[in-house]
Amino acid sequence: MAEQKDDEILGKAYDAKLMKRLLTYIKPYRKYVVLAIFMNIVVAALPSLRPVLTKIAVDDKIANHDYNGLLLIISALFGILIIQSVIQYFLTYFTELIGQKTIYDLRTQLFSHVQKLSLKYFDKVPIGRTVTRVTNDVDALNEMFSSGIVEIFSDVFMIVWILVFMFWMSWDLSLVTLAVLPILIFATFLFRKKVRETYRDVRKHLARLNSYMQEHITGMNVVQIFSKEKDELKNFSAINKDHKDANIRSIFYYAVFYPFVELLNSIAIGLIIWYGGGEIIQKQLTIGVLFAFIQFVEMFWRPVRDLSEKYNILQGAMAASERIFKLLDDKTIIQNPVNPIRLNNFKGEIEFKNVWFAYNPGEYVLKNISFKINPGETIAIVGATGAGKTSIINILTRFYDVEKGSITIDGIDIKNIHEKDLRKYVSVVLQDVFLFSGDIKTNISLGNENISDDKIIEAAKIVGADKFISQLPEKYNEEVKEKGATLSVGQRQLISFARALAYNPQILILDEATSSVDTETEILIQNAIEKLLKGRTSIVIAHRLSTIQNADKILVMHKGDLKEIGNHQELLAKKGIYYKLYQLQYKDQEIIKTN
Repeated sequence: MAEQKDDEILGKAYDAKLMKRLLTYIKPYRKYVVLAIFMNIVVAALPSLRPVLTKIAVDDKIANHDYNGLLLIISALFGILIIQSVIQYFLTYFTELIGQKTIYDLRTQLFSHVQKLSLKYFDKVPIGRTVTRVTNDVDALNEMFSSGIVEIFSDVFMIVWILVFMFWMSWDLSLVTLAVLPILIFATFLFRKKVRETYRDVRKHLARLNSYMQEHITGMNVVQIFSKEKDELKNFSAINKDHKDANIRSIFYYAVFYPFVELLNSIAIGLIIWYGGGEIIQKQLTIGVLFAFIQFVEMFWRPVRDLSEKYNILQGAMAASERIFKLLDDKTIIQNPVNPIRLNNFKGEIEFKNVWFAYNPGEYVLKNISFKINPGETIAIVGATGAGKTSIINILTRFYDVEKGSITIDGIDIKNIHEKDLRKYVSVVLQDVFLFSGDIKTNISLGNENISDDKIIEAAKIVGADKFISQLPEKYNEEVKEKGATLSVGQRQLISFARALAYNPQILILDEATSSVDTETEILIQNAIEKLLKGRTSIVIAHRLSTIQNADKILVMHKGDLKEIGNHQELLAKKGIYYKLYQLQYKDQEIIKTN
C-alpha cells in the first residue's frame, strides 16, 4: 500500500529542496546551461524587435513613401528571422544535450543503486514499480531538463521583453491590453488545480498498468495453462480504462483552457483596436503603434500558454524526482564494514553460532541454529518445505543479515568481510535457474574476462552440458532467449552448473540443484560432482535423500529448528525425522517400481 501511495505523489509544482538536489546532476554541464540561458535572452529579444520594426516601417517609411527605407526594414526583419533560427537551432541542441547527459547519469546511478539493494527490498517492492522509477519517472525528468527549465527562462524573458517594448511605446495602451490579465490568472489557477488532480490519477493508473503487465507476462505460462486469458484481459481492460479515462479528463481541461486563452487573446486585440482606434482618430496615436501592439498581443499569449504547459512538466518532474530520490535514499542495503577483513589463505571452515533469522520482524524462520563445517567437508541439509533450508544459504551468502548469533568463515564473522570478497569464494546453483538474454558462452562466464573459452568448455564438459551444447547449430554461441525459454529445464540446470564450476569456487552450494533433471542427467551430474567437491567445502540441499547419502554430515531441519545432525547411517540408526523421511521416499520409490 505504501508503494502504491508513492505513485500518487504529486508534490509541489516547485520544491526548492528537490530542485536543489536535481541541479547537482546539471552541475557537470553548467557551461552548457550558462550558454543556453544567454542564447535564451537573445532569442527572446529578437521576436520583440519585429513589432518595433513594423511601427517604424508603417509610421516612418510607408507614411513618407520611403521605398528604399522600407526595403531596408524588410531586410532587417528577414535578418532577424535568420539569426533567430540559427540561435534556436543551437539552443535546442544544447538543451537536449543537457537533458540526455543528465538523464544518462541519473539512470546509471539508479541502476547501480538497485543492484546494491538487498533481497529484502525486492521482497516488498514489485519489480514493475522499480522499473517505473528507472524508466517513466526518469523520462519525466528528461522532459524537464531538456525542454522545461531552460525554456521557462525563454518564456519569461520573452514576456519581459514584450512588456518593456509595449510600455516604451505606449503605457496607456499597454494597461488596456493587460486588462484581461486578472481573468487569465484566475483561469490558470483553476486549470492548474484540475490538471493536478488528473495527473495524480494518470500516474497511479500508469503504475498499476506497469505492475500488472510485468507480473502477468512473467507468469504467462500459468495464465495460459489454466486458460485465464479472458479473465486477465478483463482485469487488464479495467485498469487500462481507468488510465484512459484519467488521460481524457486531463485532455478535457487542456481543450477548455487553450481555447479560452485564445478568446482572451481576441478580446485583448479588440480592446487595442477600440482604444487605439479612438486614440488615432484623436491623433494621439499612430497607426504603426497600433499595428505593433496587435503583434505584441499575439506574441504575448504564446509564452503564457507555454508556461501553463511547463507547469505541468515541472509538477510531473517534482513528483517523479520525489519517487526517484526515495529509491536512491532507500537503505535496504547489506552494510559492509568500514575496515573489512580480507580472507587470506582461505580454508573454507564455516560455523553457525546460535543463529536466529527472520524475513519479517519476530517471525523467525531459523531458531538458534549451530553447526560447523570443516574445510573440504560436504554437508547436506534436508527437511520439509519451509523448514529453513534455503534461508541458511541466504544468510551464509549475506543476501540477508542475521538478527542474533553469528556466522564465521575461517573464524572471521562474515559481517566483518566485504560482501564482494565473501561471494567471490562461493558459487550457488539454485533450483530455479535464471538465464540472461545473450548466448550460452556469456551465460556461463557472465562476461567475466578472466574466464577463457577453454575454461567455459571444460566446465561444461565436467557437468555434461557439452553433450547437448555441441549439438546446437551455433554451439556455445547459440542465442539464449529471455529466461532461457528455448532450453529445457534440465539444459538450463546444466548451464547453471557449468556457470558455478567456471568460477572455480572454494565453497559450492547446491540448492536442490538436481531436482529438475532426469535420472540419466542426474547420474551424470553426480559423477561430476563427486570429482568436483574434493578439496572444497560444499553444502547440498536436496529432497532426494538418495543423492546425499555420501555426505560427511546431514543436517535435518524442521520448522526452523536443527533437529538432527550426523551421517546417513547414524541418522537412520536414531530412527528420528530423517529415518521417517527416508522411509517415506523409499516406499514411494517401491510403489513407482511396482507400477
